[in-house]
Amino acid sequence: MDRKRRLKNAAPKETLPDVETHSEGFRANRAARRNVLVEDYVELISDLLSEGQEARQVDIAGRLGVSQPTVAKMLARLATEGYVTQKPYRGVFLTPAGQDMADRARHRHRIVEAFLLALGVSEENARVDAEGVEHYVGSETLNLFEKAIEGGLKQFMQALHNA
Repeated sequence: MDRKRRLKNAAPKETLPDVETHSEGFRANRAARRNVLVEDYVELISDLLSEGQEARQVDIAGRLGVSQPTVAKMLARLATEGYVTQKPYRGVFLTPAGQDMADRARHRHRIVEAFLLALGVSEENARVDAEGVEHYVGSETLNLFEKAIEGGLKQFMQALHNA
């Protein structure tokens, strides 16, 4: 059987799911979209602080590829939501809630990136793609990614490519 036919046979049947299931997917996606920027900011701030650097607006703007006023606006939001504190003439610091969010985001990122690498995705593409996927992947899928990695997915994929 050729590859296209195998993929077609393995794909889910193309019918609409029931209303509740269908709407749940959209609700989860909207919730993830609302959190993407917040998670990106707190994860970056945590990374900068863990490397012994101050998390300054200019550094955050440069790393995220946005303007300093954009960063200032987001930092105000993060402070209001209780994720960061700012000190005049100093950098930005994470609250315990901010650090907890950063740790969870980093954990998801590492699992997704490891899964993509195990599939054979290049390091550069795995890093970039994981940055997007990490925010949208559900806990069940994430747990299965982790089990697949621990179960030897990388070796399986290498054997498949060598066959």
